[in-house]
Amino acid sequence: MCLIIFGLEVHPQYKLVLIANRDEFYARPTQAAHFWEENPHLLAGKDLLGGGTWLGINKKGKFSALTNYRDPFNIRTNTPSRGELNTNYLLGDADPLKYMFRVQFKASQYNGFNLLTGDKDDLFYYSNYSKSIQKINQGIFGLSNHLLDADWHKIQLGKNKLENYLQNNSKLEITDLLAIMEDESKPEDDKVQQTGLSLEQEKMLSSMFIRSPKYGTCCSTVLLWDKKDHITFVEKTFVEGAPHIINEYNFHIEH
Repeated sequence: MCLIIFGLEVHPQYKLVLIANRDEFYARPTQAAHFWEENPHLLAGKDLLGGGTWLGINKKGKFSALTNYRDPFNIRTNTPSRGELNTNYLLGDADPLKYMFRVQFKASQYNGFNLLTGDKDDLFYYSNYSKSIQKINQGIFGLSNHLLDADWHKIQLGKNKLENYLQNNSKLEITDLLAIMEDESKPEDDKVQQTGLSLEQEKMLSSMFIRSPKYGTCCSTVLLWDKKDHITFVEKTFVEGAPHIINEYNFHIEH
């Protein structure tokens, strides 16, 4: 993922309201979200190059999502795929905190990442740049290609949009939540995030929804986890910036 906006325990009906965009090179082979044939309790998209996923949830209530930490001067080759950090958690038996301690121990093996892991009780955040495990408590949060709640245009805009929507709507509409993630507004040049790329590149990457000739937003995801442990998972895919398919999955967490 490249942008994750989420509210934890901020709506009377939902434990978790999450909206996210995955940005990637259009040519990278990917499977849309589905229940994996080899692991039928796991709902996630699949990166067909690395074999992992960017966001997923299983029927036992384990949830995980990941973004890359953008640091163009410290990218190493021959490192493990960061997507396996999600799948190892989702397919394993460790609780989210125990798993984060395992990740912390081997985090230096990977290029920069931000990781969220959770279950029906807890949600944790870890980055191999901040190097500390953080328990997420009630609130609205944003995560992109820097640390949690970084002062980036897309993060602050997304948080404000989600907060306003949740405050003014008791009934949540999937179409409204997806629309939040399609905002293409960009900040003024002096407000653009700085990660080591050219201003032109940084500006292209500064909006919530990204569109360019070879790289951009490939899918948007809405995850609603209500207080009766019912999951609504919706993924809207795009082909070179154009809407393609919307898939929706509904299930209850198994206790």
